[in-house]
Amino acid sequence: MTSLARGGAPKAGFVRADAPGRVNLIGEHTDYNGGFVLPVALPQRTRVELWPRRDRRVRVSSAQYGGAGGTVTYELGSERRDDTWADYVRGVTHVLTDVAMIAGFDAHIDSEVPAGAGLASSAALEVALLRALRAAFDLKVDDIAIATLARRAENELVGAPVGIMDQMAASLASTDTALFLDTRSLAWTHVPLPASAAVIVINSGLSHRNAGGGYAQRRAECLEAATRLGVSELRDVPIEDLERACATLPPPLDGRVRHVVTENQRVLDAVAALTRGDVQETGRLFVESHASMRDDFEISLRQIDEMVKIAMAVEGIHGARLTGGGFGGSIVALVDAALAAGVARAIVSRCRDSLALDARVIVPPAL
Repeated sequence: MTSLARGGAPKAGFVRADAPGRVNLIGEHTDYNGGFVLPVALPQRTRVELWPRRDRRVRVSSAQYGGAGGTVTYELGSERRDDTWADYVRGVTHVLTDVAMIAGFDAHIDSEVPAGAGLASSAALEVALLRALRAAFDLKVDDIAIATLARRAENELVGAPVGIMDQMAASLASTDTALFLDTRSLAWTHVPLPASAAVIVINSGLSHRNAGGGYAQRRAECLEAATRLGVSELRDVPIEDLERACATLPPPLDGRVRHVVTENQRVLDAVAALTRGDVQETGRLFVESHASMRDDFEISLRQIDEMVKIAMAVEGIHGARLTGGGFGGSIVALVDAALAAGVARAIVSRCRDSLALDARVIVPPAL
């Protein structure tokens, strides 16, 4: 045990807690490379209702998963992965009992954040549950510690090699400002969004998953590239030295490095552009980011590329890009604020008609 959070017997009765999903404005696959990200919280949230117990039994139900799979029961200390939604719950208790003394609990989870959309539904669940456990057992953990524990839950038991962006966003981000985060130092600040622009988010309906597959492969490629370049993380490759560094690497490692290094710079440039209210420049950076994800990091899909093209052809759009881990998920776009609702509806309609996708508007949430 450490002294991070003692807890023990229940300190509160029934508690409620929640946490938001997130959309990343720019800075994809930079977090596990020690770089910069710029997410914003979604209006959609995951909510947890929790009743502490005095034994070690955990019983959790989900509103989104009916039938026998909608309720799981286990004992603290016996967590095992079974590749279902409940792994995120088991992951939380697995890492939390390393640093705190908690009892069991009953909980019910209800989420508005769509799973598989690249909008950090897992981080919203993890952070909401940790917030509920903090309140129920009087745990002395701050918001950054909660994000760190949530990331460990996903890395260690779920087996998803994610960085810390999603959990920090679920813990610290707001819906009206962007969270500029240095994922190495965990230094952060809020960046106001210009009143003249709005963010729209559209779920493609193509499911994305971080555990295994292409996401894990990209992380392994970044690690290999860093090792070959003699740096601890790709964050340490100066952009002025980028072409020389890429010239020493074979494909596809050269492209992976090019994306990460230029994407870090794009985050810094986007923060500067948003700070001075330059919506057009921010949109241009969105477009560059998508091209980099498509060509250098190779995490987009043909249908996602077509969605971005459709979005860019709609009047009022300044820039659009894939958001999240890739291989499906959602797109994010920056649009004139007065036109946001109409633009979002137009993009969804055209994607359904020409691509036969079950595209849905996530933001603005009323559509």
